[in-house]
Amino acid sequence: MTEAITLETDGRVARLVLDRPDKRNALNEAMWQAIPGLLEQVEADDRVRVLIVTGRGGSFAAGADISEFEDVYATPDRAAAYSRTIARALDALAAVSKPVLARIEGACVGGGYALALACDLRFAALGSRFAITPGKLGLLYPFNDLKRLVDLAGVSTAKDLLFTARMVGDKEALALGLIDRLEGPEALDEALAAYIDLICAGSARSARMTKAMLARIAAGQAEDDAETEAMFLDAFSSADFDEGYRAFLEKRKPRF
Repeated sequence: MTEAITLETDGRVARLVLDRPDKRNALNEAMWQAIPGLLEQVEADDRVRVLIVTGRGGSFAAGADISEFEDVYATPDRAAAYSRTIARALDALAAVSKPVLARIEGACVGGGYALALACDLRFAALGSRFAITPGKLGLLYPFNDLKRLVDLAGVSTAKDLLFTARMVGDKEALALGLIDRLEGPEALDEALAAYIDLICAGSARSARMTKAMLARIAAGQAEDDAETEAMFLDAFSSADFDEGYRAFLEKRKPRF
């Protein structure tokens, strides 16, 4: 693990924190390399119900660390290895079985927005700004990141942002669907805490299996199959269903 990215766990909430405030949390290669291992810790900790991805010091992430580009793109083989490192990190984040919330303030640009895209929902503070900038560098956004962007905001918005690499302000980002919630800086953490309370009041198993089923739909599955039918039916024999319906009958909150 690098000190520039840390995992902080407090009971039901884990935080993946980008910690290079002097660089607006630009992600260097070591940070990308550290992410999959940190996410394995999140998956292995049964206490954790929600993962928050955030940056320290007033920025989410200003993208990949351009100061490394001369090295990481020195040869085709080196570029391919670096690109695979980033893809592994982003795909691992997208595959986390628990709900993942991006907490965004300040700059959320390039690879930083790719990180936010790999989360399930994006909570942003007023004053946040967004851009997807590979066109400024003669590069492309990788396919998996493009797929997540199109799934979130549509083809036309993806073309707009990628063709122009323009900076989008907070309110336009909300209107375009790039973020899900926009809050005043002082209210952002309060809104996140209230939302996490709602998640944690429900069944962790239901959230996990729902996320798995939605991932199948996003990947192109259009009809129920034997596996998704089993996922649905298995819930009726789960301990969470037993507790949930008993709580309903007894007019109390379930204890999942």
